[in-house]
Amino acid sequence: MRAQYRTEKLAEGALAPAPMEQFARWFRQAFDGGLHEPNAMVVATATPEGRPSTRTVLLKAYDERGFVFFTNYQSRKGGELAANPHVSLLFPWHQIARQVIVTGTAARVSRAETAAYFRTRPHGSQLGAWASDQSRVIASRDELTAAYADLEARYPEGEKVPVPPHWGGYLVVPETVEFWQGHENRLHDRLRYVRTDGEGWSVERLNP
Repeated sequence: MRAQYRTEKLAEGALAPAPMEQFARWFRQAFDGGLHEPNAMVVATATPEGRPSTRTVLLKAYDERGFVFFTNYQSRKGGELAANPHVSLLFPWHQIARQVIVTGTAARVSRAETAAYFRTRPHGSQLGAWASDQSRVIASRDELTAAYADLEARYPEGEKVPVPPHWGGYLVVPETVEFWQGHENRLHDRLRYVRTDGEGWSVERLNP
C-alpha cells in the first residue's frame, strides 16, 4: 500500500521561534481540519535496561513548559517513568500527512494541578480512575465492573469524588521537537528544534 503526499513544503523561515508555538499552530490546523482526537499521542517509555513500551494517551494541556497528560502512577508507564524519566511522544496526524515527534523528560505535576484537572473530568471518569488498578492482571471484566459499581454506590452523581493519591499528571519537558511534513516521492520535510544552552532553540533539517 502506497500513497503520494501532496502538500506544501515546510521551510525553516516559516517556523515559529519556539517549538511550542509551532506546535500550537499545527494543532489548531489539525483540529480545524476535523481530525478525530488530534490530541491522541503515542507515549513511549523504557525501563532502565532499555526495554521499551508504548501506548496511546490523550494530551490534556500544552503551554510554553511542554506537554501534560494524566495517568495512574502505578501503571506500567508510571513505573517506568519513575525509574527512567526519558520519554518520547508521537502525534500521528496521518490524514494531513504530518507528524510531531517529541523527546524529553517527564516529571509529575503538582497535586494542585492534578486536582484542578480531576475536577473537570466527567463523574464516570473520576470513578474509573479509582476502579482500575491499571496495568495489573485482572481475573475478568466482571471484577472491574463490580469495583466500579461499588464506587458508584459510594459516590453517586453529584457527590464529590476524592482525587486518587495514585493518579495524576506528568509534564513532558521537550529537548527536541520534530515537525514532519510528508511529500511526494518520500522527499519529506523534517525540521527539528533542539534545545540549546538556557532557554534557546536551534533548528536543523533532517534527511527524510
